[in-house]
Amino acid sequence: MSGKGKGKDAKGGKDAKPAEEKKDAKGGKDAKGGKDAKGGKGEEKKEEEKKDAGKPGKEDKKGKGKKGKGAEEKKEGEEGAEAVKVEEEEATRGPSKPMKEEEPEITAGSRRRARKARYKEKLEGLLREYKNMLLVSVDNVGSNQMQKIRVALRTQGGTVLMGKNTIIRKVLREESKSNPKLAALAPYIVGNVGFVFSNGDLKAVRQAITEHKVPAAARAGSTAPTDVFVPPGPTGMDPGQTAFFQALNIATKIQKGAIEIINTVHLIKAGEKVTSSAVALLSKLDMKPFYYGMLVNHVFEDGFVYKADVMDYTNEVLFAKFFNGVHKITALSLEIGYPTLVSLPQHFARAMEKLYALSLATEYEFEESKKLKDILANPGAFAASAPASGGGGGGGGGGAAKPEVKEPEPEPEEEAMAVGGLFGDD
Repeated sequence: MSGKGKGKDAKGGKDAKPAEEKKDAKGGKDAKGGKDAKGGKGEEKKEEEKKDAGKPGKEDKKGKGKKGKGAEEKKEGEEGAEAVKVEEEEATRGPSKPMKEEEPEITAGSRRRARKARYKEKLEGLLREYKNMLLVSVDNVGSNQMQKIRVALRTQGGTVLMGKNTIIRKVLREESKSNPKLAALAPYIVGNVGFVFSNGDLKAVRQAITEHKVPAAARAGSTAPTDVFVPPGPTGMDPGQTAFFQALNIATKIQKGAIEIINTVHLIKAGEKVTSSAVALLSKLDMKPFYYGMLVNHVFEDGFVYKADVMDYTNEVLFAKFFNGVHKITALSLEIGYPTLVSLPQHFARAMEKLYALSLATEYEFEESKKLKDILANPGAFAASAPASGGGGGGGGGGAAKPEVKEPEPEPEEEAMAVGGLFGDD
């Protein structure tokens, strides 16, 4: 049994070995599976390696770090070169201009306000710099003529400034707070008015202004600055136009086939509106009666405003006006019995007349009245002294009268001689 058993066991051992081998084979299969497991691990390792490949290794990091530094240095160098180029371009172009989007929009209103601010600043500066000025009007004055006037005034130290009356009044109100004398100018800022500032001789400045005048034809509806006279003489117009002169009440005649004006015609009066018929006549006669230029209306001098005509006064005119005022004050003082400095001589003269009358009416005498009383007491002596003083003149008159008396005496003798000659009485 035991042998059998052992045989069996041996067989079994034999069998066990193959079984084990089979098992091992199966295990081999499992081992293969293990290999597969190992292969799975390998796949995991491969995946990890792939992941690690995605991540740079230490060496790769070092290599790539070196390359990155070089690239960064190149980029920095390129950026620095570009910055240098930009700086050079800015230096050549100048300061960079702000973007259009950042600039505020410039409108017509803003331009107008800026222009008014500049004008206000200029007028304030001139009012503080100059003490004297001329107020002028520039009606019918062209730009070319204005430029010539400006050039002429530079030699006299004058400055011309025109502007809107509203701004001028506003500036005068503001400046009159510090300089009250400027308040006197406000009532004269009317119409097309301007200023000519000067600290020199205002008369010379005015003369330089009035010299620049330009002849101009009359225009219908405008105000005549001066009187217009049409002189007598030939007009060069044919006789068919006599009706035109008749409509204007101008006496004419036909002379050598042309119309001739007989008398001087006062066609336009100063200050009146120019009519269309007057304009037509002047154009036919080719006359330019008006001279337009800058007119000086008033003068501002040291706080006083007066008319420009005062600058034309001479010393003789001023003395005549002064004494005319003195005579009027004297007459008024004598009339109302109020003594003044100019009427004192007349008051004294009237007082002496009253004293003389009182002395003659009474026995009261004073030194001045004695002579008058002596003359009245002995008028013969006064009469004798009067011819004595005028004897030379009287004798001269008598001597001159004697020939006048003798002159008619020979005339009858000559007549008698002539009569005798006629009748043969020789």
